[in-house]
Amino acid sequence: MLEIIDTHCHLDDGQFLQDREVVLKKCKENGVTTIVVPGIHRDNWLNVIELCASHQMLYPALGMHPMFTDKHIESDVNTLKNTLNNNSVVAIGEIGLDYFVKDADRDQQKYYFEQQLQLAVEFNLPVLLHVRKAHADVLALLKQYKPVGGIAHAYNGSFEQAQEYIALGFKLGFGGTLTYENATKIRLLAEKLPLSAIVLETDAPDMAGLLHRGKRNSPEFLPEAMSSLAEIRQCNIQTIAKQTTENALAIFQGALQ
Repeated sequence: MLEIIDTHCHLDDGQFLQDREVVLKKCKENGVTTIVVPGIHRDNWLNVIELCASHQMLYPALGMHPMFTDKHIESDVNTLKNTLNNNSVVAIGEIGLDYFVKDADRDQQKYYFEQQLQLAVEFNLPVLLHVRKAHADVLALLKQYKPVGGIAHAYNGSFEQAQEYIALGFKLGFGGTLTYENATKIRLLAEKLPLSAIVLETDAPDMAGLLHRGKRNSPEFLPEAMSSLAEIRQCNIQTIAKQTTENALAIFQGALQ
């Protein structure tokens, strides 16, 4: 059976409360053997850690999501640092900048993003990036702080920006959007970028693929994104599975065992 890694899945979300064990069983049956679960706010960090500790296939990342700047407080940075000191995590994330919402506090977003980039450097951890309409600023800060690398989750920037991320040691995350034929920009990126720069993800319970449109997304559906990527690139799924898995293992520096 092919083995693939979901590099970004919010399995701690309440939408999985009733059937999480069933979902994980289906993941194993479908070849999804490893799942990275990013934290987004201080209130869910311990939940993420406890969930991952109870399942061998789950690995935690912790961060302060840019869409929750109104809920973050300055002491959260120290709380995050202390939590990192006392727990084993595979990345800092989900972090970044989001300028899609017009009234977002960009200064606050940048403050928390920079603080977390410093932590990533201090702990030598990759970062899981959330970026919307802010790639130029994110790239500038990555060049300034120089974290070890990471993943630009749900990548939606330009081809040229993708090359900049790759040069900085980053991989680019693609998921259910690939299954939509009208997602021409994303599909073209997935076709033209080097396969060595691509990792798979679901972002479940969000960003469901075509077969599950309007419903809860789930990590068990990751093979559908893999199949679409193989179709787009006109290669076999074995090649996609092998390379994207190797890419993910490289980013997480051997932490996914």
